[in-house]
Amino acid sequence: MKLIIKLFTFLKEVRLEMKKVNWPSRKETIKYTLIIVGVSLSVAAFLGGLDYIFSTILNKYVM
Repeated sequence: MKLIIKLFTFLKEVRLEMKKVNWPSRKETIKYTLIIVGVSLSVAAFLGGLDYIFSTILNKYVM
């Protein structure tokens, strides 16, 4: 019984806190998502380029 009361209290507090959250607009969410995807692709291309350069150097001069 005590566990059920704690659970309901917790859920009530969660609901109150969720009302206080400042959610981004749809436009902001799309903008931030595109920024994250762009940065991720840039970092992936950069690291892929470094990997290609180092593996070429390794294969040419070391092996």
